[in-house]
Formats: sequence, C-alpha cells, structure tokens
Amino acid sequence: MVTSCPCQLGSVVELKRPHPCASRSRLFKIVRVGADVKLQCQGCGTIVMLTREDYNRRFKSVIVEEPPKP
Repeated sequence: MVTSCPCQLGSVVELKRPHPCASRSRLFKIVRVGADVKLQCQGCGTIVMLTREDYNRRFKSVIVEEPPKP
C-alpha cells in the first residue's frame, strides 16, 4: 500500500536531505502539484521538480500549511 504525503499548494515542507546550495536548507515551498511536485528552495530560490514517488520518499514534515482556498 502506497501512502501519500501531504502536499498542498503554497505549503512549506521539510525534506530528509538538504538542498546542495550554500544555505543547505531543508525547507521547500510547494509551487506545483500534479503527477510530479515542483518545489522552491527557501534558501536560494532554485526550483526543483520531483516525481510524486520521490517526493513521498523524501518528505519529512509540514512546517507551514497553506489554508485551502474556497
């Protein structure tokens, strides 16, 4: 059974491994959700795309959850 990690547009999430930029940030903002997940590093602003499977494997926790839009 595959469990889906929470991924809501605009939320800030923490991944298990840091981004290899100078800031070594583990925090990413979710920019796009679909078959893949587009994340923006909160340290350097670089956009990273992960497949949903990779995102579920690397997900650690939700830091700031964006409220659902009506």
